[in-house]
Amino acid sequence: MDSLIIIVPVALLSYALVFYLGWAINSKLGKNTIANAEERAKNIVDDAEKEARNIKREKLIEVKDEWFRKKQEFDNEVNKRNQKLGNFEKQLKAREENLEKKFDVVNQREKDLKDGERKLQLKTEQITKKNEELDRLIYEQNIRLEKTAALTAEEAKKMLMENMYEKAKTDAAQHMKEIRDHAKVEAKKESQKIIVQAIQRTAVDHSVETTVSVVQIQNDEMKGRIIGREGRNIRAFEACTGVDVIVDDTPEAVILSAFDQFRREVARISLERLISDGRIHPARIEEVVQKVQAELEEEIAREGENTLIHLGIHSVHPELTKHIGKMKYRSSYGQNLLQHSIEVGYLTGIMASELGFDPVLAKKAGLMHDIGKTVDKSIEGPHALLGYDLAKKYNENAIVINAIGSHHEDIEMEHPIAALVQAADAISGARPGARREPLESYVKRLENLENLAKTFEGVAKTYAIQAGREVRVIVEPDKVDDNFSDRLAYDISQKIQEEMEYPGQIKVTVIREVRKIAYAK
Repeated sequence: MDSLIIIVPVALLSYALVFYLGWAINSKLGKNTIANAEERAKNIVDDAEKEARNIKREKLIEVKDEWFRKKQEFDNEVNKRNQKLGNFEKQLKAREENLEKKFDVVNQREKDLKDGERKLQLKTEQITKKNEELDRLIYEQNIRLEKTAALTAEEAKKMLMENMYEKAKTDAAQHMKEIRDHAKVEAKKESQKIIVQAIQRTAVDHSVETTVSVVQIQNDEMKGRIIGREGRNIRAFEACTGVDVIVDDTPEAVILSAFDQFRREVARISLERLISDGRIHPARIEEVVQKVQAELEEEIAREGENTLIHLGIHSVHPELTKHIGKMKYRSSYGQNLLQHSIEVGYLTGIMASELGFDPVLAKKAGLMHDIGKTVDKSIEGPHALLGYDLAKKYNENAIVINAIGSHHEDIEMEHPIAALVQAADAISGARPGARREPLESYVKRLENLENLAKTFEGVAKTYAIQAGREVRVIVEPDKVDDNFSDRLAYDISQKIQEEMEYPGQIKVTVIREVRKIAYAK
């Protein structure tokens, strides 16, 4: 109990001491916190004032910069407007000067016009006086003539009319001759309209064939495989195809040379297949070439059938159909024979329709006119007669047979369709670019054309242009008048037609130019 009484006061005293110490510490800490807060607040205020001053300074600088920029833009705009005003003033000044000059010119022209009117009036008065004097002299002269010739004025008029009548008859005869000549030319033009219409309605591409084909290879190592050991592959290939194989320095290419287009095509396809397959040896070469030949022969038959279907022709013997397909691998003067024959068939059919003949029969005759060129080359003779015998062998229509044999006049024509085939053949061969012509003969033909035109009197210069399709003739204007120019063009065309050989037609253009030169000093 005593110990409890002692412990309680001590505990109370301890609590009081702890409370006091806590209160003292807390008071001190609170004062430090307030002081720190006041210091931070002061720092914040100072920083805010500094930032406000900086912002104010920046805004003032921005305002000044904006003012200077606006002022610069205003000055530039003012300068531009001043410059425009200066240019306008210069233009106005130049216009005023031009108006003053034009005004002076107009005044001068008015003055000249008044002078001219005055001179014209004087000349008119002089001419009037001279006409009156001339009438008086004519009247006196007529009286003298009546006395001298013992003829009255009526008798003289009658004699004059008779003379004029005779002269009119002569002029009329000349005029009638010109009309007849013109009618002949127009009749010739009308007769050519049918041919022209046929040409205009027909458009067949021409392909100029060469004697070589190029086969592309992947790399030059393949050339060694094509040649083979000691050349056995290339010898076997040439023996099987009948084509010369040229392996030279041309990069990634092998050249096949042969005049027979069928053999060259067989060789080309065979070589491409051998290169693609990779197996190149004599036995394989022989096998591939035989297979390709069989395929191309089938293709020839299909090509002939397709051509007949395309032209609307029926009832043709299968052997003749094969010969038509063979035309694809034939050429004449560089012109593909099948394309040429198709074009001749079209032209003949169109002209036959215009003239009232059977167009299908005419197409067949035109298509087969050169079929003799597909006959084996070992058989000798003109291709027209070879084709004639071939068509006759397979019982073709008599009109077609005659057209085939007579299109080069080897036999006599028996039907107008034969003449149409001949004309269509000439038209197709005469198209520009359809057939090749040796350069030497081409140049010589142009020279002959120019020299022939120079033989006429009054011709100064001649020029052959448009690959010899036109000759331009420049005449001397003091020797050839406008009326004679027409006659000269006709005469030159007739002489060209009589003395020269050429494809198609040649246009003759006569040019008469008169130049008068004066110098202003």
